[in-house]
Amino acid sequence: MKKQDLIEGKKLNLRRMTESDTDSIIAWRNKPFVVEHFIYKKPVTAEDHRKWIREKIETGLVEQFVIIIKESGQEIGSVYLQKIDHEKHSAEFGIFIGEETALGKGFGSEALGLILKYAEESLGICSVDLRVLEDNASAMRMYEKNGFKVIEEVNCAYTEDGKKIIHMLRG
Repeated sequence: MKKQDLIEGKKLNLRRMTESDTDSIIAWRNKPFVVEHFIYKKPVTAEDHRKWIREKIETGLVEQFVIIIKESGQEIGSVYLQKIDHEKHSAEFGIFIGEETALGKGFGSEALGLILKYAEESLGICSVDLRVLEDNASAMRMYEKNGFKVIEEVNCAYTEDGKKIIHMLRG
C-alpha cells in the first residue's frame, strides 16, 4: 500500500487534504447548492472538520483530497474515500464541487476516475460504493458512466426531508 500526496490527471490534480484546508472545506461544504445534494444537511463547523480529521483521516478510515484545476491552480472542492476496509478491499466514495463556476465541466468525473484508480492501484480497494440522492440525475449519470450500478435491494432509505437515497456499487 503506497499512499500518494498528489494524484495527477489531465485537467486536474488531487492534493491530499490537510488541516490547513479547513476554511475552504467548510466554505464549500456549507454552500446551499452543495448541501442540497448531501444526505447530511446540517452546517459543518471547523470543529466538526477537525474531529473528522482526528477520527477518520488520522485513523486511516478516510483518504481525502482537494480538487485543483491544473491550468489555473484554482481549488474547487474535495473528493474522498471513506469507510475504508482493507480486509474487505472496499470503501465508500464521496465528492463535492464547491465552486459553481466549476460545475458541468467534467471535473467531477475526472476526480472520480482519478480516485478510483488510486483506490485500486495504491490501496488495493476493488469495491467502491456510494450514496446519492435520487433527484441528483447528473451525478447518477456520471456514476453510471464510471461503472457504478444501482443496488436495488438496499434503496429504502430517505433523508430527513424525504428525499430517497440511492445506493450504488462498482466492483
